[in-house]
Amino acid sequence: MSEISDIEILEMFKQASKKEFAFGELVKKFQKPIYWHVRKIVLSHDDADDVVQNVFVKIWKSLADFRGDSKLLTWILKIATNESLSFLKAKKRKLMISFSTVEEYLKNNLESDAYFSGDEMQLKLQKALLTLPEKQRIVFNMKYFDEMKYEEMSEILETSVGALKASFHLATKKIEEFLKRN
Repeated sequence: MSEISDIEILEMFKQASKKEFAFGELVKKFQKPIYWHVRKIVLSHDDADDVVQNVFVKIWKSLADFRGDSKLLTWILKIATNESLSFLKAKKRKLMISFSTVEEYLKNNLESDAYFSGDEMQLKLQKALLTLPEKQRIVFNMKYFDEMKYEEMSEILETSVGALKASFHLATKKIEEFLKRN
C-alpha cells in the first residue's frame, strides 16, 4: 500500500468518521523525522519522547486550523521546534540554572545516554554543538543534518534567509575551532 499524501491526510482529518485514522497516518508518516528533529535540540531520548508527545497533542488540537500556507512537515517542524525550545526554557527555570549550565547538563546526559550510538567523532561534534548559542545550534542541525533549504528554515524559525546563512556560517566556524582545540 502506498503512503497517504499530506492532502489526503488533511481531507480525512476534516471528516469526523476518519479523523482518528487520518491522525494515525500522520503520526506514522512524521513520527520519526519529528523525533530526530526534537532529539537534536533536547539531546536526551527520554526528553525527546516527552516533547514529541506534546508536539502530537498540539498537532491534534490545531490540525483543523492548518491553512496550507506551507508544507505540512514545515508546519509540524515549527511546532516541534517551539515545543523543544519551550521545554529547554522550562527545564532551565525548573532547575533555576543558567543556560550554560543547561548545556553542561545536556552534555553530561549525552555522554551517559544509552540511546546514543555515535562514535567518538560524533560525540565530539555533539559537544561542539553544545557550545553554540541555541539559535546557531538549531540552524546548524537543520542545515547540516536535515539538509533543509534556507527558505524552509526561514518559515519554521521566522527569520530571514540572510540571518540563517550568517548563523550557519558562524556555527560552522565555531565548530571547526572547537574540533581543532579538542
